[in-house]
Amino acid sequence: MSKYHAVRTNGYASKKEARVAGELALLHRAGKILDLKEQVPFDLVPGRNGVRGIKYIADFTWVDAESGLPHIGDAKGMKTPVYELKKKMMYLLCGLTVEEL
Repeated sequence: MSKYHAVRTNGYASKKEARVAGELALLHRAGKILDLKEQVPFDLVPGRNGVRGIKYIADFTWVDAESGLPHIGDAKGMKTPVYELKKKMMYLLCGLTVEEL
């Protein structure tokens, strides 16, 4: 069990993440979304002089089949201060918006 009492389910970090993965998989099979990926890392700040860089790992990424627009999704139950900071960094440094699913 995690420190936030999330129960690992079917290889996912929480029941919510497993449910979202199932929903996205259905949309992918139906052809509504394309290029569905899980646990996708984004480098926010590179490391230097032996100090590890800062990464954000998205739970899911996909492309909307109709519009062609990319999406970054996170199945969050507990929004930690670190998550909130990395979400803000994704927008400010990379111009990318993280959707909470």
